[in-house]
Amino acid sequence: MVNEPYHIPVLLKETIEGLSIKPDGIYVDCTFGGGGHSKGILQSLGAKGKLVAFDQDPDARENLPDDERLVFVSHNFRHLQRFLRLEGIMAVDGIMADLGVSSHQFDEAGRGFSIRHNAELDMRMDPRQKLTAFDVVQTYTEQQLHKLFEQYGEVSNSKTLAKTIVQVRNVASLKTIDGFKNALREIVKGNPNKYFAQVFQALRIEVNDELGALKEMLQQIPSLLKPGGRVAIITFHSLEDRLVKNFFRRGSFDEPEENPFINTEQVNELKIITKKPIFPSEEEMKQNPRSRSAKLRVAEKVMMV
Repeated sequence: MVNEPYHIPVLLKETIEGLSIKPDGIYVDCTFGGGGHSKGILQSLGAKGKLVAFDQDPDARENLPDDERLVFVSHNFRHLQRFLRLEGIMAVDGIMADLGVSSHQFDEAGRGFSIRHNAELDMRMDPRQKLTAFDVVQTYTEQQLHKLFEQYGEVSNSKTLAKTIVQVRNVASLKTIDGFKNALREIVKGNPNKYFAQVFQALRIEVNDELGALKEMLQQIPSLLKPGGRVAIITFHSLEDRLVKNFFRRGSFDEPEENPFINTEQVNELKIITKKPIFPSEEEMKQNPRSRSAKLRVAEKVMMV
């Protein structure tokens, strides 16, 4: 059975409603985690329905319910189409993803995701991959570090941070969370917890190529969804949300250039269902403070004439 404290599903009711589930449909949960959203989908499915759940984190397997309608794929959702085809599935009725890091990953000290615990600077969601957060801070150039802290963490003094890391990494060990924080104590701006939360967010996004994986997954959705099928995605970061919003709106990630002489109208197979993102209720935010920055967007595959 699902282990409830592992991760509280965010915007659960809104996501299930947004997917408009058909009892005999085929659905995909790209981020199984604690299984909360999957459980909600399974409850809405009939005996002939099917759910394919993806999760690259080996710990997620422990939360699998005993349900023959569920197929589990222990890989990153960027390989969505490939693994669905291996299951003989060419098209589905709905796809959902909750892009938040699970509470379990933050609370599991040894994973190196949280500033609250001392552990190795790791942050890999899939332990099979080689690159760790320590590798990033130890080997990236000053320019690479500056760019990732500025873009992914919106760290106010990202240039100073990058320069300091390059200066101290050969004289102080950055291999552990405490070692990393101690080496950078002098340059922390504002609240240290908030500052390091932004720094860690940037490292985590880089280590797991989160934005690259999201782009690849989104590009596969139009060809995977059946006409009338829906996609529901929960984001927690402005960069993720922008990618989802632009892709749902235009079928691409680029902001359009305003040029009256060029007609750049693109054929988009998705129709936006949520004109504005759906946010958690006050009550949900009170019960689950980690839901505070969540945004849900839903789109539907249109019939192409």
